[in-house]
Amino acid sequence: MAESLSITASAVDPGLLQLPWSTGLADWPSSHIVALPKGISRHLVRFANLSGRVVAIKETTEEMARREYDMLGNLDRLAAPCVDRVAVIAGRTDASGRPLPAALVTAHLKFSLPYRALFTQVLRPHTATRLVDALAVLLVRLHNVGFYWGDVSLSNTLFRRDAGEFAAYLVDAETGELHGNRLTPGQRAHDLDIARTNIAGEIMDLEAGGRLEGGVDAIAIADGLVSSYHSLWGALTDKETFAVDESWRITERVHRLNALGFDIGEMSIKTASDGTQVSIQPKVVDAGHHQRRLLRLTGLDVEENQARRLLNDLDEFRARVSRLGADEEMVAHEWLTRVFEPIVMAIPFDLRAKLEPAEVFHQVLEHRWYMSQARGRSVPLAEVVTSYIDDVLRHRRDEATVMGPPTDTMSLATIADAAAPATGEVPTTDTDVIDWRDLV
Repeated sequence: MAESLSITASAVDPGLLQLPWSTGLADWPSSHIVALPKGISRHLVRFANLSGRVVAIKETTEEMARREYDMLGNLDRLAAPCVDRVAVIAGRTDASGRPLPAALVTAHLKFSLPYRALFTQVLRPHTATRLVDALAVLLVRLHNVGFYWGDVSLSNTLFRRDAGEFAAYLVDAETGELHGNRLTPGQRAHDLDIARTNIAGEIMDLEAGGRLEGGVDAIAIADGLVSSYHSLWGALTDKETFAVDESWRITERVHRLNALGFDIGEMSIKTASDGTQVSIQPKVVDAGHHQRRLLRLTGLDVEENQARRLLNDLDEFRARVSRLGADEEMVAHEWLTRVFEPIVMAIPFDLRAKLEPAEVFHQVLEHRWYMSQARGRSVPLAEVVTSYIDDVLRHRRDEATVMGPPTDTMSLATIADAAAPATGEVPTTDTDVIDWRDLV
């Protein structure tokens, strides 16, 4: 190892010293590399094992690596959804003393998926819509803390399943700028324009590869992001005026934001000089309303929609066991040990990499509803879990380590090559009982 090697790390990990930094990333031995699907990228990116976990390593300039490392740290402190930084490796030289590019190391976001990994053969319209809706929420959250992205795209985003929807995470911050206050309307509009252009191009790229189902309009999908963004941004920031005897609308505004998954940390309230009207406008809005409540009650740290679904089941459990007057924390503990944990522990060990526990629980509840509808009666939960494992979960691919590098595309088999699918895909044959696309 070269004496000039400089490692800046967010946490001490001796495993960093064991990686072959004196070798160009393209020539790293297979013993260090994790074989995950990858494609074209602005930078060379590979995945490696680091102390029993998967990390993404990107070669770039030292200045850009340190800038992005600092930016990811700042975003993490602001609780913005993004990948975790691990280290910057600078001062690299090969065996002959020739300089090598610096490297940025980020942690693998477990159970996350690049957008191209969310389908095997053809992208369906509903999936595309859910992806851009998740990206719109991410963009609103980033803009709300004063972050200008500068390169908004599906490729620069990772997605995690979130109770039938998706949660989006920023994975590439090298073009971003963090401003102390909220962004100007012009900055937000520019980010939206970049997003619309990039997303339309990415969807059209899928179309050119024959991976769009009929009825998917790339421009309409991109426009949908802009519409979703404006709708959510307005709900969070718009000023509202009402008569002084309609003060209940303050509570209504708070509940409306809670339903969207946000808490109001600070609100501006002004009354007219004649005392006839009141104006309100949220000043500090924090995402994760349901996440925080579930974490407080059970210790489970999950996505927002998953938290909403789990809380609904917890509340139903509370009513079902007639504990409406009981302490909420005690009932939550009872629900955790009697309902949630038995379902999660019932999943065979070899299937636990397919979905994260909260998403499994959500899907079991969905499966119970469909089974009960089909039979016209309530189906015992034990029977539901067995049916879900055998009929649904076993047919899914493992998602714990399905990922793509920042600004990456995946190399997937074409429709004509379905008889010989790429690694990590589910084969599509005439004898398949389940259409994989219905599991996306």
